[in-house]
Amino acid sequence: MTQSIDVVTFGCRLNTFESEVMRRHAQQAGLADLVIVHTCAVTAEAERQARQAIRRAHRERPTARIVVTGCAAQISPDAYSRIEGVAQLVGNDQKLKPATWQALAEAGGNKTLIGDIMAVDTEAGHEIDGIEGRTRAFLSIQNGCDHRCTFCVIPYGRGNSRSVPSADVVAQARRLADAGHRELVLTGVDLTSWGKDQPGQPPLGRLVGAILDGIPELPRLRLSSLDPAEIDDELFAHLATEPRLMPHVHLSLQAGSDLILKRMKRRHLRGDVIDLCERLRRARPDITFGADLIAGFPTETEAMFEQSSTIVDEAGLTFLHVFPYSPRPGTPAARMPQLPKPVIKERAQQLRQKGETVLDAFLAGQIGQRRRVLVERQNRGHTQHMAPVRLTTPIPAGTLTDITVTGSAGGLLQGVPG
Repeated sequence: MTQSIDVVTFGCRLNTFESEVMRRHAQQAGLADLVIVHTCAVTAEAERQARQAIRRAHRERPTARIVVTGCAAQISPDAYSRIEGVAQLVGNDQKLKPATWQALAEAGGNKTLIGDIMAVDTEAGHEIDGIEGRTRAFLSIQNGCDHRCTFCVIPYGRGNSRSVPSADVVAQARRLADAGHRELVLTGVDLTSWGKDQPGQPPLGRLVGAILDGIPELPRLRLSSLDPAEIDDELFAHLATEPRLMPHVHLSLQAGSDLILKRMKRRHLRGDVIDLCERLRRARPDITFGADLIAGFPTETEAMFEQSSTIVDEAGLTFLHVFPYSPRPGTPAARMPQLPKPVIKERAQQLRQKGETVLDAFLAGQIGQRRRVLVERQNRGHTQHMAPVRLTTPIPAGTLTDITVTGSAGGLLQGVPG
């Protein structure tokens, strides 16, 4: 009979980082035969997959204690407490505290340990040595969100924005670098809001500079999704000139229509994104861009959808994360006139096909180029531009190596080391 601690993680990179924190706390508390299901609430599909994972864990490991946490559990605890096999629900604030896991080990704890997430006003740093099974390490610097986009339920699962103090971030980055990680990825719910609750309201760019200056031997630093409306001057300067800050920016774009962006309550317009990408490309010509796009938002006409397609070319986007719109209970967008599900599905498919086309073109343009790759599992890795690579010669995971790109197929570059 297995006595392992398994963590099943859904959703964002922040969840991935937090899963490792919970694994460490559970191990230190002496827990065993445990399954932690770390849920996401960003879409209905993410919740469906989480419920499916809970039922599978109960079926495959009937003696294991199943603990459910994350945004979906925080927002809808009653729905998850009714699923057969769930032993405990742990809220988003409680899940990162060692005392929570110690209480579960000592007395079993109450079935529901979920507090008022909106009352949480500080964010502590967490000491971990890395993410199990990963060469790239994620580092949480911020949590929560003060914005209220009409489609998004995440603030109700994460609370208001709060930042990990700069000194704590740099100390944890040092810990990860000393543990051998060659690349760190800064993560958060609303990354560009980092610092707004700190003394003097330092911008995110200042924190990036502190990490780069404080850990000169760190080869690679990346940023997760950025709000196009909040890229400060210091961050722009680092992106333009700092070779250790990777030349890849992922934007929380969501739509290409100004009217849809306003109905989403976003704080940027189409032209702002195109202008930002143009300015960054002028400053750093090899930079690449990714973006989140929602297909089929309520009231979206065919013409509005077409603007989400054409902005891919006008902004020069290479990596698309496409989400079919999913109404989230209690959000303003869920009360707007909804599009038929087949229309949403078809538009999402069209955007994904667009994404495949631009990615294939980008990868084809990499053939013959020299690139630097961080080797990951199964002899794969990513270039500095976040292009996925399969190496033709086995190289140990965690190695940074120069390659010559020899071809591309199936969304992957092929490369020869040396």
